[in-house]
Amino acid sequence: MGLDLSHSKTRIAHTLHERPDGTKPGIDFLGFAVRQIPMVKHQSGKNTNGQKLGFKTIIKPAEKEISKHDDKVAKTIDAHKAAPQAALIKHLNPIIRGWSNYYSAVCSSEIYSELDYRVYSKLRRWGQRRHPHKNGAWCAKRYWHTIGNNHWTFATKSGDSYFTLCKHADTPVVRHVKVKGDASPYDGDLAYGRARMGQHPEVKPAVAKLLKRQKGKCTHCELTFRPGDLWEVDQIQPKAKGGGNGWSNLQLLHKHCHDLKTQHDWSGTRVKSPTTEEPDDAKVSRPVLKTNGSRKRSV
Repeated sequence: MGLDLSHSKTRIAHTLHERPDGTKPGIDFLGFAVRQIPMVKHQSGKNTNGQKLGFKTIIKPAEKEISKHDDKVAKTIDAHKAAPQAALIKHLNPIIRGWSNYYSAVCSSEIYSELDYRVYSKLRRWGQRRHPHKNGAWCAKRYWHTIGNNHWTFATKSGDSYFTLCKHADTPVVRHVKVKGDASPYDGDLAYGRARMGQHPEVKPAVAKLLKRQKGKCTHCELTFRPGDLWEVDQIQPKAKGGGNGWSNLQLLHKHCHDLKTQHDWSGTRVKSPTTEEPDDAKVSRPVLKTNGSRKRSV
């Protein structure tokens, strides 16, 4: 069985130089545009030996994917011309959040800001169409609110809080770090293992976030988590003592450290039944409980 390549989908390209037939440099693969841009020596990329290459590899979302995403947002807004603001936000949030997360490991910051402006322009027209006899200031005051330090948040009141629209720029851009070719979780390099432990596919997202915040260390014993250690998520202030479930009240501990910390948290708790049981002598008599009174033992 052979492998046939589709001539319509296959082409030979260079990521740095233009080909003699006029083909522009760069390739698009899985929605990513890969280009190599000539750079001056102070901004040039380096090879594995530290030698400057004279260019830098830039990976961005492909223009075709940006247009498709922009069209999808526009169609969603057009489909909810008469819908409540909450319904529109409910349908837009998964689209914006999913697309932003997919491109969060490449150079996407400027594109995120541009897309946020395009979404704002579409929503402004959406609001003016719903209220043709109102001016722009009235529409802005009705549909955009000040939340925190952001004075232009598309949101609607829901009880005591706001139901807000996600922004592309709210997604942090985090570069992917390659695993070293000779790295192993059993080579004893705890510093390197700690840096990557939060990205392990078998680690839950909540645990990964706590690992990153604690820099891979247990906050009780201050020792580094090793691969294979048992850990548990603990509430810094117990819930029974007024603690909440927010991230600021959570920490990651070794399992044995969690037991010690729980014992210390409740060390001052009064025991309701302080009675103890006397051991039996060859099971001759029934157990007798010691009490705090002065009554004599009877058999």
